[in-house]
Amino acid sequence: MATTTTTLGIRREIFDDVHEDYRESFRAFLQAEVVPNHEAWKKAHIVPRELFTKAAEGGFIAMDIPEEYDGVGIDDWRFHAVLAEECAYAAVQSSWMGPSVVNDLGLPYLLAAANEEQRGRWFPGIASGEIILALAMTEPGTGSDLAGIQARAVRDGDDWILNGAKTFISNGINADLVVTAVRTGDDPHAGLSMMVLERGMEGFERGKQIEKVGQHANDTAELFFNDCRVPGANLLGEEGTGFGQLMAHLVPERLSLAVSSMAGAEAALKLTIDYVKERKAFGRPISTFQNTRFLLADLQTKVEMTRLFIDRTIARHVEGTATVQEAAMAKYAATELFSEVADAGVQLHGGYGYTTEYAISEFWTDARLNRIYAGTNEIMKELIGRAMGL
Repeated sequence: MATTTTTLGIRREIFDDVHEDYRESFRAFLQAEVVPNHEAWKKAHIVPRELFTKAAEGGFIAMDIPEEYDGVGIDDWRFHAVLAEECAYAAVQSSWMGPSVVNDLGLPYLLAAANEEQRGRWFPGIASGEIILALAMTEPGTGSDLAGIQARAVRDGDDWILNGAKTFISNGINADLVVTAVRTGDDPHAGLSMMVLERGMEGFERGKQIEKVGQHANDTAELFFNDCRVPGANLLGEEGTGFGQLMAHLVPERLSLAVSSMAGAEAALKLTIDYVKERKAFGRPISTFQNTRFLLADLQTKVEMTRLFIDRTIARHVEGTATVQEAAMAKYAATELFSEVADAGVQLHGGYGYTTEYAISEFWTDARLNRIYAGTNEIMKELIGRAMGL
């Protein structure tokens, strides 16, 4: 059994044998089911629904759902980290984004706030991969400012009537259930609630897939609510608790992005090191040029040091002690580093780095979104600054 190590071959201390066994199983799943189809899914800008059911069969989706609802009942976030890392190492991050949205974005809200009736109604289908989840926060005029959400739901008897729009929603096309942040009152914070929108609800429409610079296999769409009637039974948690729910889940969401970005940086660095050893210029490998060695030595040092911080934050999150500020630092550091490594990789690949023939170009385009997603890095620095008393 392989042991997970840092880029310098130092054993990582946060994983046990059970995680390494899980890693090997998931790595085999990726090679059998995802890697051969990745290019086709990128061209289609969506993955097939069968990916979710196959992932469920392997125990790689909705792992946290309790056994009483046909789930696996795994309560250990390190398994989420394993999935994020292996997708990056296999260079198929955008193809796994859909299942990742289920695991890391949509499901945590349901696990924390769904009542018994909702759990019985939704959990078995999610556990089998037949019900696909999405999370809808961002609006055309509201990104990182969650208090600015405008999509509004008003009471109509036991139901709610929802009007508004969401945008940049991952799994926007595939999703059957959309965990949605809506305004039910005027207070910027206490006026937010969470509701679960279901495929087929009257007045719930999807826009066309959004064409993106990168992450092409990740289906992304606008969602429109035009007098959409939402049953009262689909309110998630108590009315007015939406902002609190959003804040409670930002730590694992940002940490998940930090983990995948960290692994992406490691993978992009390895690709580049392998390439410069083979590519020749002026009659010798470009790895022999001092500029190349110094640049890669700098990146290697940053990757190794950032990996240590990310692993410490993972361990603290598993213990339940990771703070909002730590997650912000992890997200900020890892996503910036991923972009830096990928950009240097393109430069060292030369013209080939700007072609789709070489995987470094996909790392480069995919990395750029991560500095915006889950709260922009400017917001991360604001959070870090506030923790410093500034």
